[in-house]
Amino acid sequence: MSVQVEKLENSMAKLTIEVPAEELDKAIEQVYQRQKKDISIPGFRKGKVPRKMVERMYGAGIFYEDAANNLIPQAYDDAIKDVDLDIVSRPNIEVTQIEKGKPFIFTAEVATKPEVTLGDYVGLEVPKTMVEVTDEDVEKALQREQERNSRLVTVEGRAVEQGDTVTLDYAGTIDGVAFDGGTAEGHELEIGSGAFIPGFEDQLVGLNVGDEKDVEVTFPEDYHAEDLKGKAAVFHCTIHNIQTKELPELNDEFAEDVSEFDTLEEYKADLRNNMEKSRQEQAEQSKKDYAASKAAENSTIEIPELMLESQAEQMLENLMNNLRMQGMDYQQYLQFTGQTQAQAVESMKPQAEQQIRTRLTLEKIAEVEGFEVTDEEVEAQMEEMAAAYGLEVDKVKELMGDAERDNIRDDLKVRKAVDFIAEKAVEVDEPEEAEAAPEE
Repeated sequence: MSVQVEKLENSMAKLTIEVPAEELDKAIEQVYQRQKKDISIPGFRKGKVPRKMVERMYGAGIFYEDAANNLIPQAYDDAIKDVDLDIVSRPNIEVTQIEKGKPFIFTAEVATKPEVTLGDYVGLEVPKTMVEVTDEDVEKALQREQERNSRLVTVEGRAVEQGDTVTLDYAGTIDGVAFDGGTAEGHELEIGSGAFIPGFEDQLVGLNVGDEKDVEVTFPEDYHAEDLKGKAAVFHCTIHNIQTKELPELNDEFAEDVSEFDTLEEYKADLRNNMEKSRQEQAEQSKKDYAASKAAENSTIEIPELMLESQAEQMLENLMNNLRMQGMDYQQYLQFTGQTQAQAVESMKPQAEQQIRTRLTLEKIAEVEGFEVTDEEVEAQMEEMAAAYGLEVDKVKELMGDAERDNIRDDLKVRKAVDFIAEKAVEVDEPEEAEAAPEE
């Protein structure tokens, strides 16, 4: 196999990859052997038709597409090992020659890591963040814990009020016709939670157990179900039960029940301490994020379109995986957002560009500042990963090859770059806006 590299404009490169003719013929034979059991030609038993006869009947190229698809991934992987390119995108593949008895030739157009010209990254102005925790903040946290430990008790002798939880049956219709998802029995609904269509819950206030009422509402224009957007509906509702929250009393006994402390004052002091710690961590992270973003804005980078597309596609793939883990169908997500897959990728490009620009800037800063990562630091990171995934450290090491270890090393260098520019940043009440970056 041979590879030729042509450098193109805007950090692009074209690889021309040539695979020997015998490798192509071998791939064609493998496709034939895999498919022959399904090939039927009069005069031959099914699965016994000679390859030459198939090619004569259907054309010499009958197996070319599958053979090319089999050859390209491995040939491409082998080729990029032999070239001195830092490839940062998926390849755009084009077959230029596929013919029996001749080498198989295809091209792979790829984006390579673009050059970064750093701007200012030391002494950046970042907004000052207040981390004070007030008595009111502590009381609100205490009330949230009180809410979490509340219980529902059945109400007798009064009508539905805001904050109550009702058990009801409802049957929805549009123009007198029932619709999917519009009917339920024994449904529990907290009044004022906003879980139902706007206006639905308010119309239940004042009803008593056993009461029936037709609730009239209009579905929002941005409702997720296309066939219900903007439609007027009537829900016939029947109230079966009314419950209200009973909050525990805030005293020492409450503190003992929900914490490791014996008194309410000790518990409140712990709440304050945890909130101060959390806000301090958030402030530090916010400072790092802001400084990294400003450093990226000050850099000049020509990002190849193919690199941008690859990053946006990866982000979409990550989103799809997250949706699957939550039990949500990706096609439903597209329907909900009113997008095609191509539009979803396009919508992610601004965020993808920001991620690329920030990452490349931080990598360049790490290079310029000479940040290094020790083997001990890599080991410590793997220990953190093992703890996060509930695995033994040795198992994590076993699963990681050289490429994965290099990625950890690179990530740690980037982290050091973030820490560096954040430490050198200057906190001000209102940071001055940086001059607009030059057009790319």
